[in-house]
Amino acid sequence: MVKLFLLWFVVAPALCWGQQASDWISYRDAYREMIWFEKYGKPKQFLQNHLRLRPRDGGAQMEGLRLMLNSKTARLDVPLDALGRAVFPFSKAAYDDNAELELNRNPGQFSHGAWVSIITRADGVYAVADLLTACEQIVAYLRYTGAPRGKSCAGVQFAYAKGEVAQVRVARNGGSVALAAVDGPAFPGDAVTGFRVFVYRFAAFGDGVQVVTSSTPLAIAALLE
Repeated sequence: MVKLFLLWFVVAPALCWGQQASDWISYRDAYREMIWFEKYGKPKQFLQNHLRLRPRDGGAQMEGLRLMLNSKTARLDVPLDALGRAVFPFSKAAYDDNAELELNRNPGQFSHGAWVSIITRADGVYAVADLLTACEQIVAYLRYTGAPRGKSCAGVQFAYAKGEVAQVRVARNGGSVALAAVDGPAFPGDAVTGFRVFVYRFAAFGDGVQVVTSSTPLAIAALLE
């Protein structure tokens, strides 16, 4: 199965959380938001769901940020990746216990919510048809959550850490074309910029091409316009 990162923040009003004034997030509230994806019955073979924390502005730093599940019987670290994504710990015991998800920072500096993604391919080769299918699955899921309609798939962008040596090329007709790297956010709309980003637009090349990455990107974000 083709695997790739392709993420989009769920912005539907039904899935937005009120920011807590203290240093914790209700586990039950998070559980209710994350379970939407588990119940989604349409095609999602390219998609996976994460809880994601992201700075509200460029001043808050992700480095050193920790998320912990704190219940009456246990305390569990919930690992975050470089972009603030965590595998949500579904737990009936934690739900029944009304556990808390705690941050080691002021949560007012961060937004949090469901983030749909598809994992990267180990070989770094992505058929454009699969990228388009994955993007369309993102659009369909956002409509299911109640997000505003009218957006369509314009392309994808591959994000790497600043300074990382990487290449993203479009392979066609026995040759390849290198995509130019630009500085920008890992996902459209993020406050934190400075990532090395390669943009692929579906309209720029014909059918039957592949996108080939020299190393695994932090993420591939859907460009919806």
